[in-house]
Amino acid sequence: MDFVYTAYSEDKKLVKGKVSSISEEAATELLSYGGYQVINLKKVAPLFDKEKLLARFSRIKPPEIVMFSRQLALLLESGTDIVTSLDLLQDQIANQTLRGIIAEVSSDIRGGSPLSRALSKHPRAFSPMYSQAIVAGEQGGNLEVVLRQMADYLERGATTEKKIKGALTYPILVVLVAVVVVGILITFVFPSFISFYAQIGAGLPLATRILIGITDWFSHYGVYLLIVILAVVGAIYAYIKTPAGKYRWHKMMLRLPVVGRIVQLSELSRCCRTMSLLIRVGLPLPEVLAATVRGTNNKAIEEGLTEVQQALIRGEGLAQPMAKRDLFLPLMTQMVRVGEETGNLESTLVTVAESFETETNDKTNTAIGLIQPVITVFLGLVVGFVVLAMLSAMYSVYGQLNI
Repeated sequence: MDFVYTAYSEDKKLVKGKVSSISEEAATELLSYGGYQVINLKKVAPLFDKEKLLARFSRIKPPEIVMFSRQLALLLESGTDIVTSLDLLQDQIANQTLRGIIAEVSSDIRGGSPLSRALSKHPRAFSPMYSQAIVAGEQGGNLEVVLRQMADYLERGATTEKKIKGALTYPILVVLVAVVVVGILITFVFPSFISFYAQIGAGLPLATRILIGITDWFSHYGVYLLIVILAVVGAIYAYIKTPAGKYRWHKMMLRLPVVGRIVQLSELSRCCRTMSLLIRVGLPLPEVLAATVRGTNNKAIEEGLTEVQQALIRGEGLAQPMAKRDLFLPLMTQMVRVGEETGNLESTLVTVAESFETETNDKTNTAIGLIQPVITVFLGLVVGFVVLAMLSAMYSVYGQLNI
């Protein structure tokens, strides 16, 4: 970033100019090395800031945070101080948004801020749970260990998300291709056949008349139907953005057949992984639950975890309040009880997470396996009906002309 300055030179002359640096403190230090006594220093705010615009729309991917965490842990283990480590990593980061964030983190640390507080200012890149784990690492003196554990945690989540997206890619592509093909047939091919049949005055079979009726209806009312659909979707989306709407939507997601079980297992496995990790880095259990609440993506489960946290603070333990709520599956509550009794809660939570992740993968693969043939059959019927309507009309016309 650029700064304009007013300063005295070594020969006591008043000078003005511009200097580029990563922070105000670094700019002042740079001018001091040049023999200038700074009187005033102000950041230049350009009319069009390309970097800020890119940062607003640029997405920081989990693998980038994973790589950053592993490299930072390696540098810290080698004895490099935190500021030097961040400066070295900053030069290697390809993502401009993340590079700018690391520059700001490094500047904050130079100003006396701990790493956890500097990271917490950038929730787009570093989640509250990540910052909370770093706090525990700083307090326990094992920051590099915590960084590796966070990298493993993020990498596992990114791998699961990638598998699900990869499995859904094929059905989505099939649907898009089929919609385009049917749209071309109905929009461009079929109307020419209709005008031809009208000119010769031929009688048409039932399938063709049905398709003509559907085509005419969409040509006259399709725009209105699209407007209604967009309005309904927009209204639902706006409602879901409200706290009450989001809660009801997330609660409904948990009750859906097939999908609800997958969502519940996925959220609970993430909660177990989070709690296990934070217990391992040394956070007390109330803070572990607080961080887990902030990290969950489902408002219904978030409410359940908040109630469990309040019961824990009242001295009811962890397993007992969980068992009172249907959101938490029996395996989870039983294993948590075993962990509390044996003092090995971290390991039991990992076991539950692995079990839920396995079941989630199996159910997701099964659901996708069911989706593909259903889509194929449905699209086959639609395309087959369109082709049948066209071919039967052609044969009917040819038969009437031969007569």
